[in-house]
Amino acid sequence: MTIIAGGLIIVGGLFYGLGGLGILRMPDVYNRAQAGTKATTLGTLSTILGLMILHPDWIPRLLLIMVFIVVTNPIGSSTLLRNAFIQGVKPVEGTLMDDFSLPSRKEDQA
Repeated sequence: MTIIAGGLIIVGGLFYGLGGLGILRMPDVYNRAQAGTKATTLGTLSTILGLMILHPDWIPRLLLIMVFIVVTNPIGSSTLLRNAFIQGVKPVEGTLMDDFSLPSRKEDQA
């Protein structure tokens, strides 16, 4: 079981590394945030699964941490990116953006 737990923790570390690489390589803030958020979420969940195997008595606390991360990471990321979009940060050409309604900026109302 220790080998499986160690493998999961290593996989988590690989996800963190890929997330950092994605943040460096992606062309704009929208793609960078997506790469970072997805990679850190998966890396953390994998690491926590490894810890669950190593320390079964920690499972209730680790499950609570997992739920917190799964809920807050996407919400925080989308909130930051929505604000960037409202402030006028343009995506790089070729980035597909959904058409969704956003409140108009105060400068646009004047």
